[in-house]
Amino acid sequence: MEALKASSFPSLHINTTLHKTQFRRPVFLNFHFNPIPSSSFSLVHKKQSKFKAFTTISSTVSTEPTNPPEPALETHSQGEKFDWYSQWYPVMPVCDLDKRRPHAKKVIGLDVVVWWDRNEEVWKVFDDSCPHRLAPLSEGRIDQWGRLQCVYHGWCFNGSGDCKLIPQAPPEGPPVHTVKKACVAVYPSTVQNNIVWFWPNSDPQYKDILMEKKPPYIPEIDDPSFTNSMGNRDIPYGYEVLIENLMDPAHVPYAHHGIMQTQRPKDSVKADREGGRPLELMIEKLDINGFKADQGWSNSKFLPPCVFYAYTKPVNQANGSESSVGTKKETSVQRSFVLVFICIPVSPGNSRLIWTFPRNFGVWIDKVVPRWMFHVGQNLILDSDLYLLHIEERKIMDVGNANWHKACFVPTKSDALVIGFRKWLNKYAGGQVDWRGKYSGALPPTPPKEQLMDRYWSHVVNCRSCNIAYKGLNALEVVLQVVSIVSIGIAAAAKQGAISAVARTTMVLLAVLFYATSRLLAHFIYKNFHYHGYDHAFR
Repeated sequence: MEALKASSFPSLHINTTLHKTQFRRPVFLNFHFNPIPSSSFSLVHKKQSKFKAFTTISSTVSTEPTNPPEPALETHSQGEKFDWYSQWYPVMPVCDLDKRRPHAKKVIGLDVVVWWDRNEEVWKVFDDSCPHRLAPLSEGRIDQWGRLQCVYHGWCFNGSGDCKLIPQAPPEGPPVHTVKKACVAVYPSTVQNNIVWFWPNSDPQYKDILMEKKPPYIPEIDDPSFTNSMGNRDIPYGYEVLIENLMDPAHVPYAHHGIMQTQRPKDSVKADREGGRPLELMIEKLDINGFKADQGWSNSKFLPPCVFYAYTKPVNQANGSESSVGTKKETSVQRSFVLVFICIPVSPGNSRLIWTFPRNFGVWIDKVVPRWMFHVGQNLILDSDLYLLHIEERKIMDVGNANWHKACFVPTKSDALVIGFRKWLNKYAGGQVDWRGKYSGALPPTPPKEQLMDRYWSHVVNCRSCNIAYKGLNALEVVLQVVSIVSIGIAAAAKQGAISAVARTTMVLLAVLFYATSRLLAHFIYKNFHYHGYDHAFR
């Protein structure tokens, strides 16, 4: 972003009045929290910062010798094994799905189609394959009767997956559309926390699985007193690397330098300009159901396979009583926020991230600022360490996932959550995602950086807000160019004396201004909706 950057929009700096025991200097996407007594919300332009971001950077400076984290507490019995296909998986946020068309998605190696069944008024998740000749149903349409239609030969299916029409079958012939082989595989699905989830097994025995097991639930996302703006992006590295990166606050001052604002404590050792420091992270419990951790200013939980979230500690936790997300609110409303990261395994070397950061203060900001403006900065954050993680994953693959602990040197407590995740993965989940033999195990080749860090296909086309903004800004660019050309034409065609010299000069200047603005806008569109190169050497 050069001429027109994300920094052309104001970064949002929030100073809030918070009890000093509540948390210590958290920073995460969109807002910079600074616990200085003030209740004002101010819009501040920063020369270098683009949409100050929040992440889970936190905690007490350690004065103890640097030692490897203690092993996590384990509460499991021998033989427990995590079943990757007996879990709920998120597909997409509802806000980014269009009810008028089917959507193609890949989750844990399965090609699925998500579509709105207006007859039952629910989102449905089908196998993305027509039983006739295996054409993708996601390329089809929803017909006038609300059925999903395959556009290869026109076969139509209702919300139960039953074939309702085979145009090629003679009306007077046998009802071949009622044969079981004419049906589409239907996955159990539900909407929770404004996200479509599905169960990756179409066997009829799981039809009512929602009665027995539900997706992870975070009350703040549904709480009307909290903001609930979401984002999503396809990521060109795998699920394992994505999750452990989000569990690692120590990388933030370095990998995201110049984008995310991190405050250096006054008593920190000034070893470098970024202000890195010891972090006291600790896993309190680890078993087959994930783990819980203490991050200083916050508690965090990993709910396998997809959900990792952190939430501010309540004020009364300093007295030894702890309450987690979803507990009953106290009489006095406490300012709080939650960082929710939902990490979806797609295929080897590919994953999908859904994020949202509910908070119960500054709610008006999300109502005033369009969602796409936040995504400009959030995508830059994802870009800034994307190449690092893409290459890191390949190096891990070279040594083997099982040898992660031998290959990676993790001697400090700042890596406690990453170590905990790898420990959970190895102990309970087979060391990696179970793809059930769908893939050879090799990672896809590394494409050119412009393709690797593409924003349009990985985010813009999948985000309703960014898609609308992209189309609108492109239309504005064309309008500016047309006005520029018309103005020059009028000034050139005007007969001598038909308009004054001053008016003619003014029209020429306006034409130049409109054209220059259109070029700047084109540059802004490319940098923020297609590709933004990130060079750490000059940060």
